[in-house]
Amino acid sequence: MTEFRSEDLIFDWNEAEDPPPYSLKLNDETLRDGLQSPSITDPSIEDKIKILHLMEELGVYSCDIGLPGAGPQAYNDTLALAAEIARSGMKIYPYVAARTHINDIIPLVEIVQKTGLKIQIALFIFSSPIRQFAEDWDVDRMVKVSEDAIEFAHKNNIPVMYVTEDTTRARPQTLERLYGIAIDHGVERLCISDTVGHATPSGAREVTKFVRGLVERSGADIGVDWHGHRDRALAIANAITAFYSGADRIHGCGLGIGERVGNAPLDLLMVNFKLLGVFDQDLTKLPDYCRAVSEACNVPIPDNYPVMGADAFRTATGVHADAIIKAYRRGDHWLANRVYSGVPADEFGLAQIIEIGPMSGKSNVRHWLEEHNIPVTDKLVNKIFKEAKRVSTVLSDVEIMKLVGKSQSA
Repeated sequence: MTEFRSEDLIFDWNEAEDPPPYSLKLNDETLRDGLQSPSITDPSIEDKIKILHLMEELGVYSCDIGLPGAGPQAYNDTLALAAEIARSGMKIYPYVAARTHINDIIPLVEIVQKTGLKIQIALFIFSSPIRQFAEDWDVDRMVKVSEDAIEFAHKNNIPVMYVTEDTTRARPQTLERLYGIAIDHGVERLCISDTVGHATPSGAREVTKFVRGLVERSGADIGVDWHGHRDRALAIANAITAFYSGADRIHGCGLGIGERVGNAPLDLLMVNFKLLGVFDQDLTKLPDYCRAVSEACNVPIPDNYPVMGADAFRTATGVHADAIIKAYRRGDHWLANRVYSGVPADEFGLAQIIEIGPMSGKSNVRHWLEEHNIPVTDKLVNKIFKEAKRVSTVLSDVEIMKLVGKSQSA
């Protein structure tokens, strides 16, 4: 047992945020926006269903199950996922993506009729001046097609999340008009999109406060979403900032897959929100989820990827390893998982790994031998230690076992 409280051992310089007056909802875009990456493999429907069940087990609030208006395959996969949610009685709230066009809404109406499942529709339209210029549309036209699409969805009992693309580069006046008609028509949610990863945390804060302000002034019970991309590697910071600034539902994709360099990585959002104390779920199956996404989409996990990478909790440095080993020998797993790690491995179904390499001390060698139930002798420790100092990388288990075998046969 740990002898001290965590606050006695870790002084936290991170700025303490006042908790917002709403609970965090995490939304998974892996099976739709994530699949827009030009480098991934579109998973089989069996793999998609497996990932869907892992989302449910991890406590994900909602997920995008497809864009059924994109064609027969997209329609069939969306239908199959919706049917699985209904059949399994899942708590997860599904939605589909669609343009603000009636032809994109009709396929969802059919899916709802076939499954009897409540499914939200995310109706999206561009909002920034650069997109307006490229498409040669004016705001009046954007308002009209949005209004028609929302009304058609509502006539067919389809709840709406209204999504403005490229929100973080849009004029306030345009957003006020677009979101205003959505609010007036009683949509369930408004979604802020950092479509090209333009925002910095300060920008995420300001645009989220602006949109939350529109909702609060209206008096309507409408949620606010944040959907961010990571073109400037700010997606996680922006998502956290958006949550504390007024967005109660935060989007991400497994392993950060998605168009160009991808979306905010949902797995790392889970980790950070867990450590911030606002996502109280058992995340010991998070490695299973990440492996499933990796294998199904043919996306390798880099060794230095935070938390889920092979090197995340792996050390061969003598000083670091010695501190971890001392904690283990005290029987203090809480300490072992934190003394040289900002993320406690055990909370995410993982463990600290002590390796042997050029930067190791003899304590690394002794620990490795003990972990593998091999008798520890000074002669064997010195032999492995000497070899470790001679090579340029960490020794593999096979290489160490060969040294053990030679020592035992000598």
